Amino acid sequence: MPKVSKDTTDEVVDFTVAEDRSSDLDGYTVNFVSIRETHDLAPMLKALPGEHCSCPHWGYILEGRMTVTYGDRMEVFEAGDAFYMTPGHTPAAEAGTEFVMFSPADELAATEAAVKAGMQAAHGT
Repeated sequence: MPKVSKDTTDEVVDFTVAEDRSSDLDGYTVNFVSIRETHDLAPMLKALPGEHCSCPHWGYILEGRMTVTYGDRMEVFEAGDAFYMTPGHTPAAEAGTEFVMFSPADELAATEAAVKAGMQAAHGT
């Protein structure tokens, strides 16, 4: 049975405002995310169709708080909450938030590329 922990992930990406540790397990990406600075991903998702994330995500908030905006509503996830983000969302998180997230690997790849490019442009790196 495939498994991974925060300390054994295959990839570590430092976005300055957040650290993302991830590995793929049988077609799903597992992300261990630590938010260093409060930020909203909406500006980084503008390059995607509809200007939002179209990848579904399941996860668990270990610490902190995340707000997810949809066209017609907002949802707040806090420490101890399991969550499901349907396609069509833009997330924002407070500094100190940590969560584990599971996503279909193939659907996540395009979203991650857009987020990386958006964060690099926003921080001039």
